[in-house]
Amino acid sequence: MRLVLEAEQEDLRAAVRRLLADRSSPAAVREVMASERGDDPGLWKSLADLGLLGLVVPEDLGGAGGGHVERSVVLEELGRALTPTPFLASAVLATDALLAVDDAAARAELLPALAGGERVATVAVAEGGAAWDRSGGATTATERDGGWRLDGTKAPVPAGAVADVVLVYASTSDGPGWFAVDAGADGFTRTALTTLDPTRPMARLTFAGTPARRLAASDPAAALDLVADLAAVALAAEQVGVMARALELTVDYAKVRVQFGRPIGSYQAVKHGLADVYSAWEHSVSVLRYAAWTADHDRAELPLAAALAQTYVGPACFDAAVAMVQYHGGIGYTWEHDAHLFYKRAKSAQLLLGPPSSHRARLADRLGV
Repeated sequence: MRLVLEAEQEDLRAAVRRLLADRSSPAAVREVMASERGDDPGLWKSLADLGLLGLVVPEDLGGAGGGHVERSVVLEELGRALTPTPFLASAVLATDALLAVDDAAARAELLPALAGGERVATVAVAEGGAAWDRSGGATTATERDGGWRLDGTKAPVPAGAVADVVLVYASTSDGPGWFAVDAGADGFTRTALTTLDPTRPMARLTFAGTPARRLAASDPAAALDLVADLAAVALAAEQVGVMARALELTVDYAKVRVQFGRPIGSYQAVKHGLADVYSAWEHSVSVLRYAAWTADHDRAELPLAAALAQTYVGPACFDAAVAMVQYHGGIGYTWEHDAHLFYKRAKSAQLLLGPPSSHRARLADRLGV
């Protein structure tokens, strides 16, 4: 197992950071937040041109043939910049779902377009909350009129309002299954949701007799478990990036904010508090590297590593965001300052794949305790 990035992986980080410094500055993030789409198509194309959207996609399907360690590096930088982008939905959730099922035809059709940035996809599993129901939930798929039809509602769905293709996990008469729905299909409607985090748009998707294509999957629930584990690793990478930038900005502020005639960073309570955040970040990086390594080299250990990642990194990221707001004082609570955006991203990310208690329960189960 390797916990230190290689030179090429650090070069990848530097390239992504340069791009985001130019295209995802705090001012640009706020501009995109206020737009109707909630993302920047120009930035999406730049990410595609760098080969970042298909990092884990095999080369024969138009991808880079890289691994999850490399993808985690990109996600760290996207989290650090709070970049409003459908990367998590399309380049993580949907891509991993297509690789997890047994439908070679669907992979050949969709993955090159996703890796090239020509299409955006997402996964619709949750119903009325963050938890993913392995049964498929109340959304049903029935075979009629010579094909499959979906009925029900999925929410929240990341990037659901802009996705060209939605991979839906639904119930059937013989168990759960995976289905692909085109955004222009009859009976398909989507509504943008107002959520805590304005940098990660969510939507409610409604299906009313919507035509769908069933994806071949010998074990749909096992495919969902794999997608969830890989998503936990990817989300942890994003959270590590959020922590790193929140710490940097807070330390910089503590050096220049003067109170009672001296910088607040000179006070022992502030020093100790920021030292705790730094220590938690260092531990989070190690947990992330371990989890990303298992995704590439030891899939048997992935469920344990994924549960550990969200059990530790999620709360640590939120604590860092809380410290950021606290040490910035009154200005940290204002709309004009970016501290609240880090706070909102940290809290929403902590709950995106289920509450912390669910991750702790999964970790305890994996450890046999």
